Formats: sequence, C-alpha cells, structure tokens
Amino acid sequence: MKSTRTPSTTFPLGSSASGTLFDYENKLAELKVLDTEMARPDFWNNQESAQATVAALKRVRAIIDPVEELRKRSEDIEAMLEMLADEEDASILDELSHGVTEFAKIVDRLEMLALLSGPHDTRDCYFNIQAGTGGADACDWAEMLFRMYLRFFERNGFTAEQLSRRDGEEAGIQSCSLLVKGQHAYGYLSCEMGVHRLVRISPFSAQGKRETSFASVDVQPDIGDIEIDVDWDKEVREDTYRASGAGGQHVNKTDSAVRLTHLATGAVAQCQNERSQHKNRASAKKMLVARLFQFEQAKRDAELSKFYSEKGQISWGNSIRSYFLYPEQRVKDARNGYVTHDSTGVLDGDIQAFIDAELRRRATRQHTAADS
Repeated sequence: MKSTRTPSTTFPLGSSASGTLFDYENKLAELKVLDTEMARPDFWNNQESAQATVAALKRVRAIIDPVEELRKRSEDIEAMLEMLADEEDASILDELSHGVTEFAKIVDRLEMLALLSGPHDTRDCYFNIQAGTGGADACDWAEMLFRMYLRFFERNGFTAEQLSRRDGEEAGIQSCSLLVKGQHAYGYLSCEMGVHRLVRISPFSAQGKRETSFASVDVQPDIGDIEIDVDWDKEVREDTYRASGAGGQHVNKTDSAVRLTHLATGAVAQCQNERSQHKNRASAKKMLVARLFQFEQAKRDAELSKFYSEKGQISWGNSIRSYFLYPEQRVKDARNGYVTHDSTGVLDGDIQAFIDAELRRRATRQHTAADS
C-alpha cells in the first residue's frame, strides 16, 4: 500500500550525522556513477579495479537501501493512518502495528550506522587474537574467541582470510591474524579491542579447579596504500620461517612465512597463508603499516593509548569484557555495563548487542567531550 504523496529528498532522519553519513543526494549521485561504471562492457577486464568498484557500491547501498526502505515504510504508515481516519478497520490496525514495528527496526539500523561515522569505520581491517596468561587454558580461550568471531563474521556477511596462526603447545592457539572484509568491518570490530577474560572450570585441571584465562583482541583498519615513512632496511627486522598448520606440503618444506618487526615500537606483523614468500612479505608489510598507523593514532587518542600501553600485560585489571561460565552463566562488558546471561549464545557469535552498547558509549563520550 503506497501513498500518492511525492517523497521529499530532504527526508529527516533525526540524526546529527544526517549531513555527513546520510548525505542522501551525494550518495544517489555516487550510486549513479558506480552503476554506469559497472555497465561498461570491459568492466571485469581489470579484476582488482572491478572488485574495488563492487565494494564501493556495497558501501553506498548500505546507506541508500535502509533510507529508501524507511521512506517507503513512512509513506505506508501515513497512508494507513489516513485510511483509519475515515474508517476503523481491525486488519488495518494489525498492518499498522506491524509497519510501526518494522519502521522502528530500520530506525535502529540507521542509528547504528550514524554511530559508525569515523574516518576508517567503513574499511576492512586486520584482526588479531593473542593468548595471555593462563597457559593451556589461555590458548584454549583464544581459540574459543576465534570461533566466536568466525560465527559473528558469518552472521554479518563478513569474509575472513587467515594470514597467520600459531598453535598452542597443548591446545588452542597462541595467536592468529586475519584480514576481515565487510560493511563497516573496522567500525564494528574496533569495539572489540582489548583484553577478554574467561572464568570457568578448567578442562585441563585434574582437580576440576576454577581458572581465569585472558586473551587480547587487536584491530587495525586496512588503510590501503597510505604512505608511512619506514626505512625497511634499517628500521624493520625480517625473519622467515616454515609455516605451520594447513597449507600443503610445499608450505611446510620451505621458509615461505615472513615475520616483520618494527624495532622502534616492537610492532610485529607476520603472514604465512601464501606459498610465495614474496606474497607473504607484501601482506606482512601492509599489516605492519596498518599497525604503525594505529600507533600514531594512539598518540592522539587517550582510549587507544591506554589499550596500547597495557596490551603487553594481557592479565588482571585490563579486561574490557568478562565471560563467566562458572558458577553462573554471565557475560559483562566493563566499559558500558552491558550484561547478558546467554553466554552460550555469545560464544556462538551473538555479540552485536555488546558492539551496539559500546558504539553508544563512544558517542556519549564524544558528545560530552565536545560540550566540555
């Protein structure tokens, strides 16, 4: 059911970000340019350029589609209200109730998009997990986090390319690095940066003792070809080694894996997923540049600075979130206070509520800082 009213291109979204994130006219113009580009007969001749265009189209669509849907719902609700003014009908009331519910859901989606307005929030990202204190329990916890995030990626349509992985001696993983691609991947996953704490009965304890384990999550935006002044010969140490894990016999027989260490900051980037040492080196360089960029950002951001100054101590006092599996089931975020008792669901990737709560906390903090 549609209203005959002509929709306004200045549709109010009730967000201070509407002039930037929801710059609707410019988004429509950008969409037209991208559609024209994709219609060219030789569009797919350059795969790299084509994929970049497709990614740009998805980013624009991520804004335009919900706005269009919200406008349509608004027109439908207005039409139903006009009909109810003439004649009260139970079926129209039911349809109106459903329409209002769906309208509210879309508003919530747009509210979250409004909070993802940082300069790098739309970018892909490098996602790293590192086991902390706790021995085999910590490595097992790091792998549990790894599975949790993989499920979250699936729920959100993200893709994750494993760049490196180091297994624990007894179980789990010591560390792993991923390149995560998807709509607002960095914006969402930057909310997960910090130390994650697990409390449970240890499966590695013969006495069945309760153990506390720690693992850290670090995230950097994939900043593409941005220039950072690095003397690769003097400032960076390169180590090559044989890759472990999946990858075929060739990977395990040659020193194809590459680890780069920035001597001044201690930042490390490594890649082992390719059989070619040259490709691994190129990927590791991109990751290291992203980490150095994040270090520079931390100098100007108090919260990032706190994380990078403490992340070497992946233990007590530094956790952003605690996952309790014993004696009760509970997950609590120390930054924003959000709590759920569905720890099973959380560990199965249902973490969007935590991310939304953190995005709202950040927005409140930014507004408070702007007002002071």
